[in-house]
Amino acid sequence: MKISFVMPTRNREAVLAQTLGRLAELVLPRGVEAELIVVDNASSRKVSSAALRAGLRGAMDVRAIRLEKNRSAAARNLGAAHSRGEWVVMLDDDSYPISGEGLVSALREAGEDVGAVGGQIFLPEEHRGAEAVSAGIVAREAGGLPEVFVGCGAAIRREVFEISGGYDARFDYYAEEYDLCARLLLAGLRVSYDHRFTVMHRKSAANRDFGRIARRLVRNNAWVMQRYAPGAVRAAEVRGVFERYWRIAKKEKAVRGYVYGAAEALATLAVQPRREMSAAVWDRFTGLSAAREAIAAEMSVKRFESACVVMEGKNAALVRRALMEAGVTVVEDERGAEALVVGTMSPGPMLMARDLLMSTRAGARVIVPSVEVGKTPMGADVAWDGGERRGAVAA
Repeated sequence: MKISFVMPTRNREAVLAQTLGRLAELVLPRGVEAELIVVDNASSRKVSSAALRAGLRGAMDVRAIRLEKNRSAAARNLGAAHSRGEWVVMLDDDSYPISGEGLVSALREAGEDVGAVGGQIFLPEEHRGAEAVSAGIVAREAGGLPEVFVGCGAAIRREVFEISGGYDARFDYYAEEYDLCARLLLAGLRVSYDHRFTVMHRKSAANRDFGRIARRLVRNNAWVMQRYAPGAVRAAEVRGVFERYWRIAKKEKAVRGYVYGAAEALATLAVQPRREMSAAVWDRFTGLSAAREAIAAEMSVKRFESACVVMEGKNAALVRRALMEAGVTVVEDERGAEALVVGTMSPGPMLMARDLLMSTRAGARVIVPSVEVGKTPMGADVAWDGGERRGAVAA
């Protein structure tokens, strides 16, 4: 097996150097080859091939590709086009795999219908809330869904990536993974989640502008809904995007960026390429199918008549819907519920919520609304070192 790591970078030399050091420490199983393709997104100072080789210390082949114009996430397309591996592993310049053994196991055991594999992505401990700190809960990346990977830690079959056309350059950054995963599902493929594929995302603050982020989040997510939502729910889904990111922009004091992004979205919705999903594919894309499957699995073990949806986040309404479809009464008071059901379909927050509930709600029945994500073991066979996660998560 050969794996190609593809990593865009722009004006973050120190961050990139740290990541190269981590990749140099990555131990892959015998017989597995790896290469790293760094795409320099028009950095002020050109990324040096010699510096890349020195940083990796001979751990793998490395190539640098220089762009004269910043192509943002679409730079990954050029990296993939120059790759030679069976799988293209997408990283950011501040993210790296934790376990080579876990990564390879996840890829080798992926079914033939799996076009991409998303991993569990950890964050430095400063990203934990006070309650998580006191309970010893590790921090995980937000975003994504059971069949939508997070871009800083995803593996895609190279042939699938080429046939799909890769990332849509019009997205710049943010929600481009949703657009790509939607096309994979429409092609009859699956996007799987595998907890053995572990990634540390140091989430460097360098070059991050939340006004710009808010602008892209509202525009790009509105585009995704416009492109793929079934006709019966499309208007409501687009409206939901505007409402969700308005709340986030106010919280993050990024209202100006949001206003620009919302205006861009409204001006461009009508020209988005429409590829309406069937109801069945849409339910997979949004996570509703995963929630239904997880609740059915729990019911097969031991039935419950009432549940409280707790620690709500992305697509919490779908968790409630899946419970009601199963004949479960949703109550608002934990004390009157037979089960506590995590109220988000985003894998990282889902796992953080599960671990926190298991640590703080002694004796409670805690349900995670995704069978695959729920297989992730609690705890970790690693220690925090300087705010970064080292070693491999327990399998």
